Amino acid sequence: QVQLVESGGGSVQAGGSLRLSCAVSGYTYSRSCMGWFRQAPGKGREGVALMYIDDRGSVYRDSVKGRFTISQDNAKNTLYLQMSSLKPEDTAMYYCVATGENSGCSWGELWYNYWGQGTQVTVST
Repeated sequence: QVQLVESGGGSVQAGGSLRLSCAVSGYTYSRSCMGWFRQAPGKGREGVALMYIDDRGSVYRDSVKGRFTISQDNAKNTLYLQMSSLKPEDTAMYYCVATGENSGCSWGELWYNYWGQGTQVTVST
């Protein structure tokens, strides 16, 4: 059974940094995609950063490029999202996501088979 458990959210001031972690268990797919989505109050879910598991290639939504970095530690079975220069508009619930085998990455939320429970990030001015 695949489980994704996020941690590391919190409240920070604008310009600050946070690192989100996603502990992964039961996930053995090698040709797949993992990443992070977020949902701000009153808005739909949107993809933030995605990683192709086989070659570690990554893609980012335009608004976070240069500020967020997605990475993976295989030894710890953990996916990370390093966020810096945070802005109030980054405030949202952040979710770790993963596809099944032989799936590339997509910005569509329905593409992802597995979701964590989310971790809240709040950025104040």
